[in-house]
Amino acid sequence: MAILPILRFPDLRLRAVAEPVGCFDADLRQLAADLLETMRAAPGVGITAPHVGVLKRLVVLELTPGEVRVYVNPQILWASPETARATEGSVSMPGVTEEVERAAKVRIGYRDLDGVPHEEEADGFLAICHQHELDQLDGIFWLQRLSRLKRERVVARYGKLQRGDI
Repeated sequence: MAILPILRFPDLRLRAVAEPVGCFDADLRQLAADLLETMRAAPGVGITAPHVGVLKRLVVLELTPGEVRVYVNPQILWASPETARATEGSVSMPGVTEEVERAAKVRIGYRDLDGVPHEEEADGFLAICHQHELDQLDGIFWLQRLSRLKRERVVARYGKLQRGDI
């Protein structure tokens, strides 16, 4: 396993749409393992292949230590009309967070590393993570879910962090 370099905001590649995975092989398994190690080192609870510049639809989550979840070609099949607010951030923009409103529950379809299809219903933090990471696969950086004012404040705070002003 290897720790891969993470793209940092405002890298335009973070806005690129990831391509579906078509080959379920040792290279995909290695990428998933590398993403897990990279995410743990960041640290974070979720990471996508696009976070490291690989435009493939691959997500790794570890919301609880040791409980690793890998999703290949995930898609939201259903989202509840009820919403929930949660604090979000990104391994590509470390040190800043903000509340984002999303669907409270989702059902996703995905494949595992062997290419076997699955469906999963999620609520709470897992539902938020699914939506956050699927947005990233679709080229939607989490800041785009904020109001203009909140987005500007987060970007300004991140800039200060990068300059060492905070």
